[in-house]
Amino acid sequence: MARIVAGAGMSHVPAIGVAMDTGITGDDYWSPLFAGFEKSREWIKEVNPDAVIVVYNDHATAFSLEIIPTFALGCAAEYAIADEGWGPRPVPAVKGHPELAWHMAQSIILDEFDLTLVNKMEVDHGLTVPLSLMFGQPEEWPCPVIPLCVNVVQYPPPTGNRCYNLGKAIRRAVESFDKDMKVVILGTGGMSHQLQSERAGLINAEFDNAFLDMMATDPEKAASMPHVEYLREAGSEGVELVMWHVMRGAIDKDAREVHRHYHVPASNTAVGHIILENTTA
Repeated sequence: MARIVAGAGMSHVPAIGVAMDTGITGDDYWSPLFAGFEKSREWIKEVNPDAVIVVYNDHATAFSLEIIPTFALGCAAEYAIADEGWGPRPVPAVKGHPELAWHMAQSIILDEFDLTLVNKMEVDHGLTVPLSLMFGQPEEWPCPVIPLCVNVVQYPPPTGNRCYNLGKAIRRAVESFDKDMKVVILGTGGMSHQLQSERAGLINAEFDNAFLDMMATDPEKAASMPHVEYLREAGSEGVELVMWHVMRGAIDKDAREVHRHYHVPASNTAVGHIILENTTA
């Protein structure tokens, strides 16, 4: 059967992609951030997944305020790179895995989660930056990708608990797929940051690191956190962290921490990263 072997949480700051695309990752400002992902690239190369599920949020490229799905699952064979106002990132088009994605759709919907199914979609930095952090700058991404887009842009976003339970449904779906596959799931977004108003530039390292601790050892406590706590402690864009709960729900509760990285700042955002491996076969 297919199985989810590990999950990782990470930020998807757009400036990270710009740094990679313009060749400045070795600059004094950027090198400490990218150094924290060297082990991650070695790790995922060794794991060699057959597919990656990326939980991310769209930034008004695939969806506008006219249509706002809470959870949108990409079922296409390929996803073009979005032009976010300065041209598409110079990265490969993202190849999907329609067979697994459609199986997931059927399983998750019959598991009583309502998904929007997407057969054509451009993907933005929310998805491509995590791929770049994990895989570098290849001519082609080394495995198919299944995008799962979560609304954290327009109120109301889903709760952390809802996302955590969706992760459990994703695991059940993957494990009922009758092909032998290794799957890694990425929960992206965050950490603490606010892009507007009086608290623009907010960084709360104490909260961020406590959240990483909970991801490692107490995911149910993390999933119970109300929206207002993200707003108060992590800023208006800190609510992106609910997407990490989808990843966390899809792996073992006692998953083993393999690697952790925290860096401030990247642009005006705190960057967090954790890799967790399943302890079950």
